[in-house]
Amino acid sequence: MSKQSSNLLHIAIIGKAVGLRGDMKLHIKSDFPEQFKKGASFFINEKESLTISEIDQERSLVKFLGYSSPEDAKKLTNKNLYTTIERTRSECYLEDGEHFWFDIQGCKVIEDGKVLGIVQEVERISITNYLSVETDEKLVEKGLSKTFLIPFNKPFTIGTDIKTKVIIVSGAMDILEAS
Repeated sequence: MSKQSSNLLHIAIIGKAVGLRGDMKLHIKSDFPEQFKKGASFFINEKESLTISEIDQERSLVKFLGYSSPEDAKKLTNKNLYTTIERTRSECYLEDGEHFWFDIQGCKVIEDGKVLGIVQEVERISITNYLSVETDEKLVEKGLSKTFLIPFNKPFTIGTDIKTKVIIVSGAMDILEAS
């Protein structure tokens, strides 16, 4: 999930129309596909929303209320779907030790008591999540890269405290120096 504004999270892209009834291909960009169900509403911008009237999870097809023909449905092609942070917190469940990406953004990255930078976003490359870190200015002044990636898993990530917005890492300085 990536951010669109301070309150909306980008969670899917509506693809092309499929068939003769207004079905649309849905490209989910969220780790929580269970939120896409009949009757669920999502924003397409700050003020407009769409409600799912039918969904075929196996084929990733969705139909929206008021869009019952291919001509109507084509108007939605390439539109982004968004949800709110509040709704995500209430409807999407995490296992112990898991965190929402929007909570990870803005965390300080610390190794051996030294601040290496601030997490700008979490990127998924293949099956691995990476912290995209904006390097601390003091380290940039020493000639190190302005940004770098840290795998968001062990052994690199030792601990994450969302309340204090701190992620303790190991081996990240080596990654930064090699960047």
